[in-house]
Amino acid sequence: MNRQPTEPSRRAFLTGAAIGVAACAAGDVSEAAPPTSRPRRLPRSHPEALGIDPAALLAFIAAVEQKPGGLHSLMLLRHGQVAAEGWWAPYAAAHPHMLFSLSKSFTSTAVGLAVAEGHLSVEDAVVSFFPDELPASVGENLAAMRVRHLLTMTTGHDVDATGGTVSQRDGDWVRGFLALPVEHAPGSKFVYNSAATYMLSAIVQKRTGKTVLDYLTPRLFAPLGIDGPTWQTCPKGIDTGGWGLSVKTEDIARFGQLYLQKGQWNGRQLVPLTWVEQATHRQVSNGDPASASDWSQGYGYQFWRCRHEAYRGDGAFGQFCLVLQEHDAVLAVTSGTGDMQAILNAVWEHLLPGMQSTPLPTAETGKSLKDRLAHLALSAPQGQATSPRAAQISGKTFHFMPNDQKIQNITLTFKGDHCHFSLKTDASLQQVECGHADWIKGEAVLEGAPSTAVAARGAWTADDTYVGTLCFYETPFTRSMTCTFAPDQLTLTVRQNVGFGPTEHAPLTGHLV
Repeated sequence: MNRQPTEPSRRAFLTGAAIGVAACAAGDVSEAAPPTSRPRRLPRSHPEALGIDPAALLAFIAAVEQKPGGLHSLMLLRHGQVAAEGWWAPYAAAHPHMLFSLSKSFTSTAVGLAVAEGHLSVEDAVVSFFPDELPASVGENLAAMRVRHLLTMTTGHDVDATGGTVSQRDGDWVRGFLALPVEHAPGSKFVYNSAATYMLSAIVQKRTGKTVLDYLTPRLFAPLGIDGPTWQTCPKGIDTGGWGLSVKTEDIARFGQLYLQKGQWNGRQLVPLTWVEQATHRQVSNGDPASASDWSQGYGYQFWRCRHEAYRGDGAFGQFCLVLQEHDAVLAVTSGTGDMQAILNAVWEHLLPGMQSTPLPTAETGKSLKDRLAHLALSAPQGQATSPRAAQISGKTFHFMPNDQKIQNITLTFKGDHCHFSLKTDASLQQVECGHADWIKGEAVLEGAPSTAVAARGAWTADDTYVGTLCFYETPFTRSMTCTFAPDQLTLTVRQNVGFGPTEHAPLTGHLV
């Protein structure tokens, strides 16, 4: 079973050629209260001192850049210390990153804490929490659904219930979930189901009076030193639970280290040991464990089991919190790739053999690794800073016939080696500045979404072709806009690195008017 889980279709990412990224289209974003003190950095060391061969890390980086591509950051911890860390520019340590379904593991933690505080039990019936949202007739399978079925993705639904849950016109996702048919007996079938995690978030909020984000802030985020997490909410103000959390790479690593330490942090038991063990243990089967897929090794309480006795939280396009129990290590990764299995394969093939039980002597490869990590960068258009064609078309506006990408016109203004994109859609006027040798940071918007951080670079790949790359560096998404010029016209081709739908649109031809 090689699962590539989809995220809710409700989320509108980079639709058409719009320059931006939407938050949850139906909801808002909630922010945690700031901590009272500045979070301390995790302790740092050298790979060799922690028994890790730098050559193994270099091989891992080479492998993930060659096959899946699209890595944005990595942080490897061993024995509680950072052995290696790096960000592919313009991604950087200070920026949060969308976690997608890695959010589920945090929601699971909130449930575990709520259980420990007596707010609920994993054996509670789901219908018991929402008497006012129940359908007129409650079927036998819905009545039998328990909290543990939500946790283990065994709700009894035949397919992922997220689409039907979030499509409610009145924005009541709880009512939408409870109204869906439950075709199988709960516990009898594993179906990856982001709506199930949303319901866990709704249950925590119902019983505690706080969103999952607010509930976790004093119990988890603040003690771990996780500063400024945000979580998308549904129209009713409930954190989406199964997706929507954004934190920094080091925050992911802290979360993994907490679980590696069986819920302990700085001498405090933040998460009950019993919950850590239950959540990360194989609760249900989800395929053939003898297969080479890390999506067939079993599922816990919103954690995936892996090969090599590891476990993980993960999210679409390669957001990983990987706990390597037998090696006392944690790997945090953010990325924008369509091949998540390739990242894990590289861990098993390159990183694991490089982990030894005792410190290693300092090697020349250690210097090579340090330099490699310091100069990681996303690929950008390769070409010239300018072209004779630039002066001919600079500042001119090309208009498009009505199209499914909803682009009305585009203007490229060149000044030196910079290009100013101005793109008008049916919804908005969006503008971004592209550098040549460096990424230029700014903001862009999408219809219905707040401003989104973006960095842009561009180059003339031929005398008649300019390619601009836009990196939304708090998300997995990058977008290239290829502009090919002919007398009085422009052909625009828009491509996206990853997506839940088509990642390349048909070329559009615009004309000078």
